[in-house]
Amino acid sequence: MNAPVIDLRSDTVTKPGAGMRQAMADAEVGDDVYGEDPTVNRLEQRVAELLGQEAALFTPTGSMANQLGVRLVAPVGTELLCDSLAHVVRAELGAHAAVGGVTTRTWSSNHGRLDAEQVLAMVERSTSPYFVSTAAVTVEDTHNFGGGTVQPAAEVRALRKATRDLDVALHLDGARLWNSHVVTGLPLSELAGEFDTVSVCLSKGLGAPVGSVLASSADRIAAARIWRKRLGGGMRQAGVLAAAGLYALDHNIARLADDHSRARRLAEACADAQPGCVDPAEVETNIVAVRVADPPGRRCAGRAARRGRDPLRHPSRRRRRGRRARGTRPRRRRPYPLAPRAVSRWGPPACGRAAAAAGGPRLPAPAGRRRRGPAARRTARSPGAGARRR
Repeated sequence: MNAPVIDLRSDTVTKPGAGMRQAMADAEVGDDVYGEDPTVNRLEQRVAELLGQEAALFTPTGSMANQLGVRLVAPVGTELLCDSLAHVVRAELGAHAAVGGVTTRTWSSNHGRLDAEQVLAMVERSTSPYFVSTAAVTVEDTHNFGGGTVQPAAEVRALRKATRDLDVALHLDGARLWNSHVVTGLPLSELAGEFDTVSVCLSKGLGAPVGSVLASSADRIAAARIWRKRLGGGMRQAGVLAAAGLYALDHNIARLADDHSRARRLAEACADAQPGCVDPAEVETNIVAVRVADPPGRRCAGRAARRGRDPLRHPSRRRRRGRRARGTRPRRRRPYPLAPRAVSRWGPPACGRAAAAAGGPRLPAPAGRRRRGPAARRTARSPGAGARRR
């Protein structure tokens, strides 16, 4: 019997349990595009209350929730500030520029941890026709590529106070805000209440198969509902998916503490096996970032480079190139396909041998054309062959 495989790549590989599947099967549904799905409506109202916002909108993905949230606070042609490792700028395929028409500038940080003064020094509220004006700042809590870093509440409050005076909006990418809530013990409304738009994910540590929620003011959510449909995110009987989110909120938030303790144990085991690869003290939530000095892919690429080979070139191309370099003559390809035997080389079937084989009159070859090919060479060499042809 094969041992079970523990997949540690990401918390996105979580799967719904039996209780969540049953809740999905029993969900009451309607048409959510018309706002008539009661389960989706309950989920949106529940999340809005938890986050201290007026309204919320269920979306298929976290990337769509972020796109909608940024679009609500950063008009086309304005600027978004974010961390250089932020998900919105690193892992959403440039959607905010390609779809939203927003440019981005980034700051470097220590494991994604927010420094309000550093951010405020970058804000540009320009009326010049040459410079882009800063419209919004994105904060990620917890910070994915920073290693699950929890954002300091004092820095968030300082940033909010200053940006309010500058008329700069704040968007919270709170895909793992649940983890921050469990670690700090602070209410979700306090963690999210300083932001104009907030996105949270249901399909990571909470274990739902699909779905995120965007929360903001009622007016902004009404506009986001239109843009969700415009981007192809309008779903019909989505209550089947929303039921999984409601089940996760009821049963799985407290269980995130187990993930955090397991992540710390994993970090300690890695540090014991390879000292210096990870600092267990830096592991705050459910993400363990291990520094690997010499990964296998890097070793293979290094060996290929030392041998004078391009590691990105396809192996079959390297083999063919090697045979030609050793002097083997490559096989020549015909520049044109062979003509069918039943069709004359000189014209339609009514001409030449094809017509004679069919029993019809044989017409001479078109005037002014020189015979080519093996038959013409035999004719030139052998008068007898030419006489027989005549």
